[in-house]
Amino acid sequence: MKLKTIKYKDYLKNIPSKGNHILAQQTENELLVYQAFNHQISNFAIENQKFGGNHYSHSRMSWIKPNFLWMMYRCGWAAKENQERVLGIWIKKEGFLKILEAAVYSSYQEDIYLTRENWKKELEQKAVRLQWDPDHDIYGEKQERKAMQLGLKDEILAQFNQEMISEIMDMTPFVKEQYSKIQKNEIDLLEVPFESIFTTDNSTLNVKLKIET
Repeated sequence: MKLKTIKYKDYLKNIPSKGNHILAQQTENELLVYQAFNHQISNFAIENQKFGGNHYSHSRMSWIKPNFLWMMYRCGWAAKENQERVLGIWIKKEGFLKILEAAVYSSYQEDIYLTRENWKKELEQKAVRLQWDPDHDIYGEKQERKAMQLGLKDEILAQFNQEMISEIMDMTPFVKEQYSKIQKNEIDLLEVPFESIFTTDNSTLNVKLKIET
């Protein structure tokens, strides 16, 4: 599936400057998320269109990020050790919703769980971890806007790999090309993936996830 891009300056005009938002490239039925890995894991994933091989651990928590610039901050534009390759992963929206429905905050939220005991019970029962973190600009500076990342493990990680993925793209050449524009201060030429706000039709879930609608 072809990546849709937009000039960075236009991107900034189209997104909210603050609040909790899931920003992602979307089609009617699919949504693009990102992960960064080493070359061995990435090569296997691109070749087989799923994760596996001798270097990938199915028993560890694996984090996905819908927002491109949040991924760029985390991987240092594909420069950090073991994050030299950025993968764009198209997944079915119904699968993404399943992930959101199983999400438990990584840190205690009194307004959601009321007691720490309730929160710990949720942690034991569900295999998705949710974090809202400050989004970052192209220079790595914190923004008022918050970006979501989701950690998957156990059965839902297996379902993600076997049932939810439509396509895995190697985003590394695009990432390096755009980062070179930043280094050359060619910001007018800088492109990023086009992203729009994703929300669910479930108002109760939106409140639990603290998604601003």
